[in-house]
Amino acid sequence: MQEIQFGTTLYVGDESLKRLSDFRNEKILIVTDSFIASSELLSHIKSYIDSGNETMVFSEVIPDPPIDNIVAGLESSKDFSATILLAIGGGSAIDAAKAMLYFGKLTDRFHGIRFVTIPTTSGTGSEVTNFSIITDKEKGTKYPLITDQILPDEAILDSGLVAGLPPKQTADTGIDVLTHAIEAYVSTSANDISDALSEKAIRCVFTYLERAYKDGKDKVAREKMHMASTMAGMAFNTASLGLNHGIAHAAGARWHIPHGRINGILLPNVIRYNAGIMEGDYRKNTSPAAKRYAEIAKFLGLNAGNAQMGVRSLVNAILALEKSLSIPKSLSEWGVNKEQFESDKNVIAEAALADRCTATNPIVPTKEDIIRVLGKSFK
Repeated sequence: MQEIQFGTTLYVGDESLKRLSDFRNEKILIVTDSFIASSELLSHIKSYIDSGNETMVFSEVIPDPPIDNIVAGLESSKDFSATILLAIGGGSAIDAAKAMLYFGKLTDRFHGIRFVTIPTTSGTGSEVTNFSIITDKEKGTKYPLITDQILPDEAILDSGLVAGLPPKQTADTGIDVLTHAIEAYVSTSANDISDALSEKAIRCVFTYLERAYKDGKDKVAREKMHMASTMAGMAFNTASLGLNHGIAHAAGARWHIPHGRINGILLPNVIRYNAGIMEGDYRKNTSPAAKRYAEIAKFLGLNAGNAQMGVRSLVNAILALEKSLSIPKSLSEWGVNKEQFESDKNVIAEAALADRCTATNPIVPTKEDIIRVLGKSFK
């Protein structure tokens, strides 16, 4: 038996921010980063909040939030007695708010609080998931926090908030959407519902991501990618992820590579590994996962006469898309040098094996397998 639930209420479309005007006599703790806090974006969002509400802003969230960042947020708001926790930003801000919520509930600080998210990027899907990624800076490791206690109650999806996202961030977050959807599709916990969400998200990425990258004011492309991010989040919140994210959490923290970008670098080789053809010999017998990848190729209209052809077509399509987005082809192209790679590969492989996302990968990897994937992705 598998339990499937979608506990987040979505507010979508034009003027979805009007949902904030429904709040009355609340104490709203806003969690965001310094960039958003100092921009017109926060003022624009706050303009929808009735003056009868009391607000407090914690704006010290940093990328890949570490534990001390979470502690700082809890400490600064300890006397505020918030009734609504409002996370505004990308994955880091929402993840930080989730971790604050989790530890706040443990200490009964946030008993009965409502959790609302407003994503300002189209990538993490964090607005609808029970995942949060926290970084241990000393160890150079990211830890997934996975519990329904941090699932947002509401998510406000206003694609107008991402219209100004720079091309590089558009590319990185968009490839994160693609990785979420593909990993959920081939996950050992995949089901018909997660498949439907994954398929729609994948189609949207291949149709609209390059458009959004080339023209950030393309309203249709922005809207489609914003919804694709949420659909992919719903898919992996149901089916979980896989080895791609297991490695990305470990390698991204150690080598300070943006999450979407490290996912993009790894994705072609993780697909090849899971399909049983990492060495590039498409004549070899493939794994059962290859059929799932071939299904993706088929619904994208790619050449998929058999499983091997489907995997090759999908990998080539991903490489072509990433090239159009200026995603680096390898870790070395990003800037990881040989000495760093050799020094860190064993630690990264061990962390990836222990990562909870790896548990639902379609192939059970060994440490040696992960090092091989890293090696292919380094060159």
